[in-house]
Amino acid sequence: MKFSRSVVTGGAGFLGSHLCDRLLAEGHEVLCIDNLSTGDAGNVAHLLGQDRFRFIKHDVTEFLYVDGPVDYVLHFASPASPIDYLRLPIQTLKVGSMGTHKALGLAKAKGARFLLASTSEVYGDPQVHPQPEGYWGHVNPIGPRGVYDEAKRFAEAMTMAYHRSKGVETRIVRIFNTYGPRMRPQDGRVVSNFIMQALRGEALTVYGDGTQTRSFCYVSDVVEGIHRLLVSDEVEPVNIGNPVEFTISELVSLLEQVLGSSLLVIHRPLPQDDPRVRQPDISRAIERLGWKPQVSLRDGLRMTLASFRERHEQGAAILSAAAS
Repeated sequence: MKFSRSVVTGGAGFLGSHLCDRLLAEGHEVLCIDNLSTGDAGNVAHLLGQDRFRFIKHDVTEFLYVDGPVDYVLHFASPASPIDYLRLPIQTLKVGSMGTHKALGLAKAKGARFLLASTSEVYGDPQVHPQPEGYWGHVNPIGPRGVYDEAKRFAEAMTMAYHRSKGVETRIVRIFNTYGPRMRPQDGRVVSNFIMQALRGEALTVYGDGTQTRSFCYVSDVVEGIHRLLVSDEVEPVNIGNPVEFTISELVSLLEQVLGSSLLVIHRPLPQDDPRVRQPDISRAIERLGWKPQVSLRDGLRMTLASFRERHEQGAAILSAAAS
């Protein structure tokens, strides 16, 4: 029996590490590549020592050499939250351009199928709602968020160029707001921000008036959608996200219900170019992949909160022991 061999760039990140888990469960041999600029080796610590898993610390903007055959290259390397790509603007542009080039070159050399992790951010602050894959987006290329938005738009263009001119089998997934265990507590995304502030007994920081919307998809649903796309024949980009739209204020209320207590809120100015709405049209995913999300936001928040609470309590215990 032939086992597939997969390379996952950014495999020690939040989403990449869950994808490594899934590929291993499917019988793949997995080579995880990450420079740990925003990834965390702890996310894949449970996989170290497994015969079919290997971790390499490497910056994929540099030449990428892999010995032996490769069946799949999944390019997930990139800062993915505003706090990261605003702190690492040049690195974000480089991994979206040079990193994608190197990963595509590996796929071409090995005759492997390539999957690009793109993002809902290619739609920018959208003027079409909800956002179908055919919408070209409304992005400010010179704004502070443009380093991430344009890096992913360029990566999509390069992916399709390799498909059309080099014959590389390619897949593009446009991922909408994902949350779940292994998110970095300080990654700046709204779910992790709210949960950590609640666990510390702090007021929740809401940017703007809280009427802006997001569509939150639990990580297991996202990984399922990505895997279905990977093994499908679909070449065009596919939105993977939850079409159920929530305002940020509604997210606060739902978290209060999950916690069983009221939360204080403070408001701060809305960051420049922050999207007012975000909601995927997942018709293509339903029709061509047979995929739609299964986990409700309430259940997903409950599982994410439990994971964050455990990590928070462990951290508090370590600090207490160090101080005694």
